[in-house]
Amino acid sequence: MNFFRTPFLLPLLYPNLTWRVPTDDKVLYLTFDDGPVPGPTEFVLKQLRDHDARATFFCIGDNVRKHPTVFDQVLGQGHAIGNHTFNHLKGWRTSRQRYLENVAQCQRQMELGQALPARFFRPPYGRITRTQIKALTDQYQIVMWDVLTHDYARSVSPEQCLRGSIDAARPGSIVVFHDSLKAERNLTYVLPKFLAHFSAQGFVFRTLPA
Repeated sequence: MNFFRTPFLLPLLYPNLTWRVPTDDKVLYLTFDDGPVPGPTEFVLKQLRDHDARATFFCIGDNVRKHPTVFDQVLGQGHAIGNHTFNHLKGWRTSRQRYLENVAQCQRQMELGQALPARFFRPPYGRITRTQIKALTDQYQIVMWDVLTHDYARSVSPEQCLRGSIDAARPGSIVVFHDSLKAERNLTYVLPKFLAHFSAQGFVFRTLPA
């Protein structure tokens, strides 16, 4: 089993969440969690621009508040955005009401930046309860992932991160990177090579479909 690909059982247990886009076309859906952050997010934007790629950014509301100009760059370059809560909350440790209020706070902050209402939501750490899912599905498409790059993990070397991510990706994969300081070491090594590898294979990179 590939450590970088989501175990097949999880999408069966939570079929109403989005794990992968069904397609045989050479399309990948890159997503970036935890930004916007000066430095990492701007690096990501340059790499995407260089490869004519579009992606979906799952933003932390408090980072949008602190770094509005970086958030504006994400919007200005034609990428999609998603809600990642205001404070990067773990759903399993947070009451339903507090969780929903935090999601709504993130939404308001993003709309202050002239963003259209986010259609997508990703729970931080992938941890969310069934009651939280039920409360959010009327407003959001809840997006998980098919490939987790582990770019944030200090125990995963840049070379391991690259090879594991490439081996796990397939047509329609939703791939998670992190535009954060914690992930910066692996991100800056892996992302350009990942984009170059799949571009050479004829893949395109798109925002998530609604």
